[in-house]
Amino acid sequence: MTFQQFALNNIIRSKRTYVAHFLSSAFSVMVFFMYSLLVFHPDLQGELTTVSVTLSALGKMGMQTSQYVIFIFSFFCLLYSVSVFLKTRKKEFGTLMLQGMSPRQLHQLVFIENMLIGIIAIVCGILMGLILAKLILIISSNILGIHKGLTFYVPITAILMTSGAFLLLFLAISLLTLRIVKVGKIIELLQSEEKPRSEPKASIVLSLLAIILIIVGYELEFYFTLHQNLIFLIPTGVVLVIIGTYFIFTQFSVYILHILKRKESIFLKKLNLLTISELIYRMRDNAIMFFLVAIISAVSFTGIGTFMALGNPGLSEMTNPFAFTYQSSLKNKQEETHVQEINKKLKENHFSYRDATATPKETENNLIVFSLTDFNSIANALGKPRESLTNDNETIVVPITVTQQKKFRKKESISKTIDLIQGDLDIQFRVKKTVPYIGWDGQVSGKTMIVVSDNMYEKIPSWSRDKTDLRKYHVFTVKDWEKSKEVASELEHSIPMDEKGDYFLNSLVRQWLSDKQENGILLIISALVGIVFFTFAASFLYARLYTDLERDQQQYMTIAKVGLTQNELKKVITRQLCIMFFLPLTLAVVHSVVAFTALQQLVSFSIVTDSVIILTCFICLQFMYFFVIRSRYLRYLYKKIM
Repeated sequence: MTFQQFALNNIIRSKRTYVAHFLSSAFSVMVFFMYSLLVFHPDLQGELTTVSVTLSALGKMGMQTSQYVIFIFSFFCLLYSVSVFLKTRKKEFGTLMLQGMSPRQLHQLVFIENMLIGIIAIVCGILMGLILAKLILIISSNILGIHKGLTFYVPITAILMTSGAFLLLFLAISLLTLRIVKVGKIIELLQSEEKPRSEPKASIVLSLLAIILIIVGYELEFYFTLHQNLIFLIPTGVVLVIIGTYFIFTQFSVYILHILKRKESIFLKKLNLLTISELIYRMRDNAIMFFLVAIISAVSFTGIGTFMALGNPGLSEMTNPFAFTYQSSLKNKQEETHVQEINKKLKENHFSYRDATATPKETENNLIVFSLTDFNSIANALGKPRESLTNDNETIVVPITVTQQKKFRKKESISKTIDLIQGDLDIQFRVKKTVPYIGWDGQVSGKTMIVVSDNMYEKIPSWSRDKTDLRKYHVFTVKDWEKSKEVASELEHSIPMDEKGDYFLNSLVRQWLSDKQENGILLIISALVGIVFFTFAASFLYARLYTDLERDQQQYMTIAKVGLTQNELKKVITRQLCIMFFLPLTLAVVHSVVAFTALQQLVSFSIVTDSVIILTCFICLQFMYFFVIRSRYLRYLYKKIM
């Protein structure tokens, strides 16, 4: 048997130990390959085929950045995973050295093992990626709104790039692990698992600080979303929550378990003595791992959920309530023809719609002024009630952004009077009311929309004497505007963009598809990165669990001799595994729910469905993983004990 064969047999013999490390390695290779598949796809080399000129370049940049993130994250996670497993093999290393293996040969063995696992993971990861390539291309084209689809191709460049990148990664990890394997005295290696563990301690001050930091972090996030100022509060709140989460696992959880241990009525009840005593040590030993799992999971949930919500058509409708907007200068001779064409196309395609016409005036002090007649025409198109004014000195304020809408609903930033300044005209209006809905295109920033009587509207001069600054708007609200892409395409062909700027046609469906494409790229990025993060989080749990397997076997074997039954052992292990698997997940879900709740304050459509779908999917995956690992773990324990 050659040394290489010995290393391969050693991997096969220790497959239980290395399975999580191998699977997470292969999975990260597969996801990296999928990014490469999209980055080098011939249909994505130029402009994306739907709307935007710049989104393809931005999307490629985002995917390449995600490749770097996955590569760097994989490096540190796999290095951590290897280091954990190597620490569990100290006794094995001691046995090999006792049989005559030199330190140099031991280092060579570890190096070959890591490289073999890495090469097999690269091959399996790329093969998995090729098998799923067509499915990924179909899903990606659907998310990006590319209706012709992304054609399948042989990704030679992606294969070479993935293979080269991860060969270097595994080579670096293999070299670094040689520093982890510190060859000391043989007796120390053989007795490495027999060293007693010290009693974990916790500080009440740091335990309380953990709760305070998380609550303050949440408060800062909600303060920003409610008031939408002081943007530095977002990173500050995130940092406080991260620090608080760290202390939750290192201090608070241990402190709570110590309290339970001191309460004899709880501690001495049935199997609690075993469960609580062991949990105190497990919480201390695994605190960093729990912290990483909680933060990584929260980032995954929040990122994917946020970008799913951003693909909602309600996001585009928030800033523009009109499916089609045709604006025309007063000298445009084609206005009537174009408006008739829009009406014709909508009727031909059997769309239910309403239209309105308005000619707003802009003032020196950033007001957009509508006559009452024009506004009531808009209100009718939006399905809202008509408004009225009792005299020329009254006005109605209309929000044109979500921020204004929320402030008006809370009676914030609303003065009882509004001044209008235009040339020699300086009038103060009394604000009669504010309407609760967005009444104009919200992409006009820094403006305030007001409605005045028809008589007062005529008295307000335009910017120029010949009224060339005035634009007449024809707006159309369409019931199922998300399905109006074909109409938009036909209208863009029959009403081309005017180089002189005499007229302009804007379609909400085009804006939505552009947003969907942009957010679709971000969704693909966040989903794949999030899944990789979640996979590594699961790998951490597996690594830590099997690190303690041999010690647990010896401990429960001793307890079994004094009467511990198989059913009781199952209960104790199940309780401990529930804490390990679901405590970090629960905290991650809480963090994500808070983030989604804060996000909900910024948008006018519901993101509850998207949030629930994401959290439910990940929780179901965790339950499946829990039952599989519990079954395997109990089986290993039963073999040794019962």
